[in-house]
Amino acid sequence: MKKIELEILGLSSSQSQSGSFALVLGEKDGSRRLPIIIGMFEAQSIAIQIEKINPTRPLTHDLFKSFAQQMEVSVQEIMISDLKEGVFFSKIVCLNGENEFELDARPSDAIAIGLRFGVPIYTVETVLSEAGIILSDMDEDEEDEETDEIETSATGSSSSSASASSSSKGNIKEVSVEELNTMLNEALEKEDYERAAKIRDELNKRESN
Repeated sequence: MKKIELEILGLSSSQSQSGSFALVLGEKDGSRRLPIIIGMFEAQSIAIQIEKINPTRPLTHDLFKSFAQQMEVSVQEIMISDLKEGVFFSKIVCLNGENEFELDARPSDAIAIGLRFGVPIYTVETVLSEAGIILSDMDEDEEDEETDEIETSATGSSSSSASASSSSKGNIKEVSVEELNTMLNEALEKEDYERAAKIRDELNKRESN
């Protein structure tokens, strides 16, 4: 069956399920979108990798990558293979020498791992036909505005930490580089990854000036 490549378009708090997040995947050469509801931990793991933040201690998906590399196993691709009774199924396609094998996984875990290996994400027509959303031109314009940057609310450990991080955004621009580095380390130690991302962005801006 023909594979359809997907890309990550957005990650934000789910409006329908409290404590969950909506991961929006888009057909790379088409207009269909595939929204998947995922848990907070998996959303955080995906957001951290997208934002290229290095946590102080490895997360579960980082551990999987380290273990696979030690065993000389590489990940080739992620396949969202089926949809049954509203539940998505996916596979992690791996290679060990010349032997290819597949691991059954939830899409959220599979994508978090796939991002760490830098491999493509695919699905099949049956899944997109059943769960995909086709956007009109007007919808696409609105979506582009909403997903210019992937939502990083998932990187915070809670909504309160995200709010505190947002309120302190203005203060970040007023402190020295040395203080920013200290703040970055503190945010990483507290696993406040949203704040860490904002501090890192401010440091990058100053380095480029």
